[in-house]
Amino acid sequence: MAGIGAKSELLNVLSDVKARVMDKLGIADFPMPQFIIIGKQSVGKSRLIEALAGEQFNFISGTLGSRRPTILEFRNVASLSQSRWYVRDMASLQWQEHPIAKVMQIIGDAHESLGENVSTEGVYVRVESPNCVDMSCVDLPGFRDFAMDQVKMDLGKKIHDLVHTYMRDPKNVMLCVEQAGDAATMSTLGKCKEIDPKFERTILVRNKLDKYYNDLTDQNVEQWLRGFGDLPAQLMDNCYSMTLPWWPEDTATPSIPFEQITKNKNAEDISTLQGKGCKSIKTIGFNNFVQFMDVKVESLFTAAIQPVLDNLTELSDKTGARLRDLTEEAENTNPGMVLGATKDAGKTFANALVDVMGGLMGVEEGKMDMEGELRAFHEHHEKAGSWLPKEDPPWMQFPTEDFAGLDDYIDYLRTSTFMSATFDTQLSGGAAFRRLLLEVEVFLRFSEVAADTKKRDVIQARGVSMTSLTWRDVVVKLLAAEAHVPLKKRVQYVGERVTMFFESQKTVILAFMCSLDGGKMSIYSSEYSKHGKLINSNAMMKHLIFQSYDRAVRRQLVQFMELFQNMLTSTFANPWTFLKGSTIPPESDSADGAEVVDIEMRIPKEIESRSAMESVLNKWLQGIPTEAHKIDDAVDEVQKLVLRIYSLIRSQVCDQVELFTESFFKVPMLRRLAEDMSNIELTEDDEAQYAARRIQNKAETEKNQDALKEVTWCIDQLENFKLKTQMASRF
Repeated sequence: MAGIGAKSELLNVLSDVKARVMDKLGIADFPMPQFIIIGKQSVGKSRLIEALAGEQFNFISGTLGSRRPTILEFRNVASLSQSRWYVRDMASLQWQEHPIAKVMQIIGDAHESLGENVSTEGVYVRVESPNCVDMSCVDLPGFRDFAMDQVKMDLGKKIHDLVHTYMRDPKNVMLCVEQAGDAATMSTLGKCKEIDPKFERTILVRNKLDKYYNDLTDQNVEQWLRGFGDLPAQLMDNCYSMTLPWWPEDTATPSIPFEQITKNKNAEDISTLQGKGCKSIKTIGFNNFVQFMDVKVESLFTAAIQPVLDNLTELSDKTGARLRDLTEEAENTNPGMVLGATKDAGKTFANALVDVMGGLMGVEEGKMDMEGELRAFHEHHEKAGSWLPKEDPPWMQFPTEDFAGLDDYIDYLRTSTFMSATFDTQLSGGAAFRRLLLEVEVFLRFSEVAADTKKRDVIQARGVSMTSLTWRDVVVKLLAAEAHVPLKKRVQYVGERVTMFFESQKTVILAFMCSLDGGKMSIYSSEYSKHGKLINSNAMMKHLIFQSYDRAVRRQLVQFMELFQNMLTSTFANPWTFLKGSTIPPESDSADGAEVVDIEMRIPKEIESRSAMESVLNKWLQGIPTEAHKIDDAVDEVQKLVLRIYSLIRSQVCDQVELFTESFFKVPMLRRLAEDMSNIELTEDDEAQYAARRIQNKAETEKNQDALKEVTWCIDQLENFKLKTQMASRF
């Protein structure tokens, strides 16, 4: 850096940037390095700070010491005849000059106001003096190793947690202050090692060196400086031993100026250790430490300029983008446009459902495996009480009573050959729907008719009427009584499973729309990204669209159940018609029409082929005895026939469950949802909430405008400083 007072100017610029970005905007994760001073009480932390400031002062009165961070900024101004002291007003972020006595009172009161508590909110002090160094540091409360009562113990724990928060921040360089005694007893250094095991951001300051002059000899001085092997080798270049200013305890103020005492103690340390044969003089004395810190400060903060600029530029881009979103939202929440904007966004949302069901890539939101789906489904309906006998009839929780619980059913599906490949795969959208259809088909196929049809039931069903009842009529009655209801319950399960699937896709659709920001996947409509961000940022619009979507899903559930139930009712009213075989075209027919069968010959053959199953059923009916004395045999035959016919009905229903679900649920959802969105209307409550949102939008817009202004100012200051130093370096 060029010699134009650049270091002081750099520190001032970065200090102002930090105050505006971290303090005013409340952004904590900012790449700004800082020095933190840590140590136990009474090891000399305060005296080190005084030495850096170049004069004596004391912020804290009372016995509890400091209880919050004190952020100190020292600026060396050679032209001043005496020091000038400032305290930053946290409301205006402006430095206000005060006499030193007033500064002591302000800072002391800030600590004392906490009582026996601590705070992470710091107080800021700036000193401009011809005797101070150019640097900034954070003075943290001292560790407490002993307490007389529980209150003091609690205070010590709070201080420990506060200091450790600062120590864990990788941007902070730790100035660890210890007494220059046995290195093995340095407890604060041990705390540093736990967090910074390689001592990459730890600087050790060993104070009160003069107490150990008499212990040093030509033979042990070098070993003593290395802690007799207890100090790690990688710390040696960052380990400084010194005697900070002190005077007899019975003397209130020293007889010579404080800065002169600092010079005297430094000279005494150097001459004494040189006399002991010390060769590592560069790490001895306060002056060497200051020179080291001078280089360290310059290198750290110079290296921080570009990361800080990059961070500010990113912050500026994000703030600008947020402002554009807020402006667009303000336009779309205009009372004259809000309903139209909501309908337009809802239609786009409906169109996105088509793409989501068609298969989507790159969206993790809402993905679940089959176990997660089933557990969420069961948890939802357990809370809703769906399994309880409140309905008539209540629908089923598990396919059969053979499953002891949900875990049994999950294990069965996971180990089955038909689902094992996709069971544990995280899916959403159309892929998850296809897997769901397989699960509900399995659930339906577990349906059974009780095999213990009693003799009394058969006789009771036969009865007597104006015309003679046949065994065909008896079988229909038994099927209607014993098979219709169980299958109806399982159809309800299918409907609820499909309903919950579609309801769960709302977040998937929105995530898909938002994921297309920046022109990604240009095959999709540009409206997806625009309306996705609008819905995501507008809670009221999101609520209205989601509400309309859920109503559409529930409407389709009602229609699905009504249509399916009508089909089942017709089936069990006349199973013989339902079970007629399908028409199978003759092998001679060809798709290209090369060989055409005579229509008059084809139609009779097709009708004849459909009656094959009816012939089989009639044969089974004819095998049932009609004689009164053979009633036991008749019961056995009727039981077999009921089971056979129900098996055929169940198979055809299960074969067609996908068709019914597609026809009565999925296709209407895809085709009619956009129409539902176009019918959204605002209630008075909705309009009131939109008005409240506009007020909130205005406040947030002003906040982001202020933030962008602050960030722009910070970028300009750093860019101007870089330009100034680059120009100065050329001359």
